Amino acid sequence: MKRQIIPYNPVLKELAKKLRQNMTFSEVKLWNELKNGKVLGYDFDRQKPIGNYIIDFYCKDLMLALEVDGVTHVVEKIILKDKLRQDELEMLGIIFFRFDALLIVNKIESVLKEIQNWILEYESKNGVAEFVRRRRMAMLNPKSRKRENPPLPLPGAGVSKSS
Repeated sequence: MKRQIIPYNPVLKELAKKLRQNMTFSEVKLWNELKNGKVLGYDFDRQKPIGNYIIDFYCKDLMLALEVDGVTHVVEKIILKDKLRQDELEMLGIIFFRFDALLIVNKIESVLKEIQNWILEYESKNGVAEFVRRRRMAMLNPKSRKRENPPLPLPGAGVSKSS
């Protein structure tokens, strides 16, 4: 699937940078699990400007936005603002997942499982991009600089012995 380029308000670039430098504990905890393709080989960006908004975490290959809702997101005014923002971005084709900050802190595994399940369902309908296949293979079979530690065979791959 070809990536869709979504323009953003350039004024938000500096604010996004500041937000990346001042992430909440729950955002840091989730980011540590998302970065470097740890979730099934997909890249996520943090504090990503899209349109006139900044998304907590965004995967451009899946058009998937992840939002961390802290204590300020229980105020009715903020809830309405979040809904409007989400509706506008969903009209661009972006899928939204919202997670309570305390859920991330206390049950990060269930949050990651929900994200992974959605990705697997998405891939069953849309296929898996070649770069994701390669990244997954690399994650299963990391290159070693030491000659005495050759890469392990992939599960299910036959191992041939040479004489």
